[in-house]
Amino acid sequence: MTEIERLLGIMRRLRDPQSGCPWDKEQTFSSIAPYTLEETYEVLDAIAREDFDDLRGELGDLLFQVVFYAQMAQEAGHFDFTSVCAAISDKLERRHPHIFGDATLNDSEAVLANWEKTKREERAEKEQFSVLDDIPHSLPALMRAHKIQKRCSAVGFDWTTLGPVLEKVHEEIDEVMHEASQAVVDEDKLEEEVGDLLFATVNLSRHLGKKAETALQKANLKFERRFRQVEAIIRQQGLTLEQATLEQMERAWQQVKCQEIDI
Repeated sequence: MTEIERLLGIMRRLRDPQSGCPWDKEQTFSSIAPYTLEETYEVLDAIAREDFDDLRGELGDLLFQVVFYAQMAQEAGHFDFTSVCAAISDKLERRHPHIFGDATLNDSEAVLANWEKTKREERAEKEQFSVLDDIPHSLPALMRAHKIQKRCSAVGFDWTTLGPVLEKVHEEIDEVMHEASQAVVDEDKLEEEVGDLLFATVNLSRHLGKKAETALQKANLKFERRFRQVEAIIRQQGLTLEQATLEQMERAWQQVKCQEIDI
């Protein structure tokens, strides 16, 4: 018995109508979905920490999500785990004609161009005629913005130089500040302009060859690391954060930044 066969057998037993686990038997596609997202982020966290022992376990947790969905789908007569494997194998062979066919693609740029061409053909077969049709709405907003912009760029709807991209960011900042400075603020309009600013910032990040989602994740980690050190400095002063003034916290923040520069 292979390990994947063992895993599939465990899943069948967990979902057995008579002798299965009560919790596992109650689950549906919708109830499992949040766990899938959680497991995905735990995989990404292990990669970011370069903790490969942890990554092995987290990948197992993520694989179990796939097995869980496949088991529920098999019970409902939709598909099974084997057909899931067949679907991704077929897709990979179809999208790599330079490996599994007669095509010649000599560099990564050519490979990506062919990949997008194949995806467009697949969307047409599914009667998805917009280049945006199959971008999941459930993606994190920054990631989805990046994908939308990348799809539009692939068909030529994009700036070719950095100048207009920067100008758009500045334009959106001005529009946010204009709405925020009104005597009576239109909250919906202000939210719309903030969204436009974020979208323009994602575009800038993309043109600079960076993914906004990844960049913001790293910024979050940096802020968290620094703020924890600020908390430690404030405690060393015999204060709580609630007792400390903004000026005291700002001095601690600058101290932390200077220490990082010195290192």
